[in-house]
Amino acid sequence: MAPNTKGERFAWLDPTSIYINGSAFADLLDDLVADLDGLVVDVVAGLDAMGFVLGSALATRLGVGFLPIRKAGKLCVETDRVAFTNYSGRNQDMEMRKPAFAPGTKVLIADQWIETGGTVDGAIRLVERQGGRVVGLAAIAIEENATTDAYRAAYRCVSGVVQGSGWQAECNRQRLTSFETYDPQRSFPAIR
Repeated sequence: MAPNTKGERFAWLDPTSIYINGSAFADLLDDLVADLDGLVVDVVAGLDAMGFVLGSALATRLGVGFLPIRKAGKLCVETDRVAFTNYSGRNQDMEMRKPAFAPGTKVLIADQWIETGGTVDGAIRLVERQGGRVVGLAAIAIEENATTDAYRAAYRCVSGVVQGSGWQAECNRQRLTSFETYDPQRSFPAIR
């Protein structure tokens, strides 16, 4: 994963190198799907924008539909909207089509990274307001803090970064040792 090179307005890392590399992306999906084994999911909701990549791929692997939860003002149909505070402390709104699913629908929420939990909180509120049942959260990594600990207690939470691992400790510090040797070309797909 690449370090942030643009400053505080951006997330501290960019995991899109995983998406670019087909083998790494397939491995990530294999791991997440294995950790979701036995969980009944009717639809995967992905958070705008990078959660769309992970969420739609997981939905395909699980054989269920995909529901985008968008930044406000992007959908051309009736929507439900909530305010939330993102990882950088900025207040934003997100929305979901209305209606999005039947009451009782089991929803897995996917985002590429769960840092403070603010964005996920907004998504959970949207799903629950329409009568959906959040059954799990999936991400490349879920940082450890009081909010994400509460999510882990309430939902099945799966991530590529395994809780309790050295990688988890580095994610919590928001600095990966791999940043020191990061070379974007290593993630490039092979040219055929």
